[in-house]
This record gives sequence, structure tokens and C-alpha cells, in this order.
Amino acid sequence: MSAIVWTAVGSLAAWLWLLLGQGFFWRTDVRLPPAEEPADGDWPAVCVVVPARDEAAVLPRSLPTLLAQDYPGRAEVVLVDDGSRDGTGELARELAGRTGGLPLTVDAPGEPPAGWTGKLWAVRHGIGLARARAPEYLLLTDADIAHAPDSLRRLVAAARTGGFDLVSQMARLRVASPWERLVVPAFVYFFAQLYPFRRIGRRGTRTAAAAGGCVLLRTEAAERARVPEAIRHAVIDDVALARAVKGAGGHIWLGLAERVDSVRPYPRLHDLWRMVSRSAYAQLRHNPLTLLGTVAGLALVYLVPPAALLAGVVAGSAAAALAGGLAWLVMAGTYVPMLRYYGQPLWLAPLLPFTALLYLLMTVDSAVRHYRGRGAAWKGRTYARPDAVPDEG
Repeated sequence: MSAIVWTAVGSLAAWLWLLLGQGFFWRTDVRLPPAEEPADGDWPAVCVVVPARDEAAVLPRSLPTLLAQDYPGRAEVVLVDDGSRDGTGELARELAGRTGGLPLTVDAPGEPPAGWTGKLWAVRHGIGLARARAPEYLLLTDADIAHAPDSLRRLVAAARTGGFDLVSQMARLRVASPWERLVVPAFVYFFAQLYPFRRIGRRGTRTAAAAGGCVLLRTEAAERARVPEAIRHAVIDDVALARAVKGAGGHIWLGLAERVDSVRPYPRLHDLWRMVSRSAYAQLRHNPLTLLGTVAGLALVYLVPPAALLAGVVAGSAAAALAGGLAWLVMAGTYVPMLRYYGQPLWLAPLLPFTALLYLLMTVDSAVRHYRGRGAAWKGRTYARPDAVPDEG
């Protein structure tokens, strides 16, 4: 039993470090910073860029919320139809004609050239159209994101007050089906564990991340960071964007949203599995050694505690049972704030090891798909790993 005891102790030590030494990632109180509106009412111009590919199913619940923004300054929306086959562009024009609000431009850039992901090619086209309007800020938001009427106003005020070049909010994802309740809050929890929000907002730290569904970006900062050209092949484009801006000297911020929501449903495990597995191996830079380390780390941190508790009880080892039980207790305790944020029952907290096992299998499946030539596939496109992409001349 000594090996089990030491493994359980190692897991407990890992959880104590995560609890206290990983930027308090488990807390959910990092929300949009306090902001002051311009005293003279001089609001900067903003252009909202929405890349959209086959989004007709969600557009009626998202686009009208952008067009209805209560923004005192000049603002307009550019929707870039990225080769949709379901009438996304036509539907966007119809919704704008029906609901009114901010001016809407719908355009299509055509298929992306080699070395570009479809979304970033669409973003490039949208930013190009926006620059003709000379906005001070760009709001990059996905087609499945619904914004409260004051969302843009609050984002701009927070950016100006805090001196941020990038302000991003992690949209509140839909949690309705049983699988969504089990998997979605854990998705945000794991993301915060990798990229502690408190560290992202500090100057001088290397931690950088954003949530692609809602990114307010100063136009000058985008130009300085060569966005999106510098990240044209990134599958996890939001993190790459934040790194580029911070690497160019920009001040960035990321937190949880209160009034920005995703309307995209993931009712089945298959839907959630595909969402995670399409980019999980890209997150590991397609490195098999990193994959092995990640699997081992997930097993030690999330699977060992319940296994050690069970083994200790069966074999009569109080030390193994105690270490495993305490590690599991700390794990569940750190998950409680995220469950509360999503309004979910707290009895889901002890099930986090099972959810982590699902994510482990999704990550392995992502690697398998990559080596079979089906990795990073999304809406009919499959992207090469970055080192297989030729540089621009």
C-alpha cells in the first residue's frame, strides 16, 4: 500500500498548491472592472466584427442583441459570412431590416488562402472593412453570443477607465441538458485553472488568454500586434490573440461575464465531445510528450483521489483513505464557486473526477484524430498543424 499512499499524498499536495498557488483560479469574482463613463460624453467609435459560418440556427437570438446596443457613440456591426451554406448572410440582412438598430454591413471574403483558418480570415476581412470607418475600438464577438443592451457601453467604459488594450469576457455558456450541466461548468473551471484570470490582468506576467466570444480590442493595439496576420493559423485563436497583444506591450483583462451569454446548445455528449476534441491537441502544441504529461497529470490530480479513498477503505489503509479523501474534498470545494456561478446543484461537485475523465478521453481522441488527418476539423474544414503552414512572403 505504500505506493498508493505516496501517490495519494502527491495528489493532495498538488491540490493544496492549486488551492493557494495558482492565482486563486477557482474564485469566480473576477468580473468586469468598475468603470466611469466619459464625463464629456465623448464616446469613442466602435465597430463590431462578427465572423459567421452556417449560423442561421442561432443568429435570430444573437444578432438582434448587437443591433440593439444602447451605445452613446458611433457604432456599427460588420457580419462576415464565411462561406455559409445555410443562408446566414441573407438572414442577417433580413433581421437587420426587421429589427433596426445599429447599421449592419454583411460581406463575404471568399475561401481562406493556405495558412489561414476560416474564422481568422473572416476576422481579417471584417477588420479591413472596419478600418475604413477609423474606429478606436473593435468588438470581436461570435455569432452565437447574445449581449445585454448595455454590454458594449460597459466594455468600452471598463477599457478606458482601466487603460486596457483588450477587455474580454468569458460568455456564460448554455447549461440546460444533463450533459451540459456535467461538462460545461467544468470547461470554464479547467480554462481558469490553465489561465488564472487574476494573473492575466497583471502587467509583467506572461499569462495571457481571452475568450473569443467577446473581445473588445483597441484598434491601435491590434495594429501593433499585427492581428490577425500574426495568428492567422491559430486554431485556439482567442488565446493566441491575447498573447500577441500582451507580447506587443498591451494591457489585457479577462473575466467572467454577467450579461453576455452563448445561445449555442450542446444537448448531447457528442456535441460537447466534438467541441473539446477539435482543439484539445492543438492546445498541447501537437506534442506527444506533452500529451503523455497531460494525461498523467490529469490522472494524478483528478482520478487518484477517489481511487485512493476506495483502495484505502478496501485494504484498510487509513493513510491512503485520508489523503485521497482530503484531496477529493479540496477538489470538490474549489469547484463549488463555478457551480454556483452557473446555478447548478452542488452535488455535482464530487462528480468532477468523472468529468475530468471525460476530458482526458476527449484530449486523447483529439490526438488520435490529428494523426488520422481529421484533427482541428470544424464545419467542413480541417486545419494543418502550425509548423506545416508556409510563412507569408
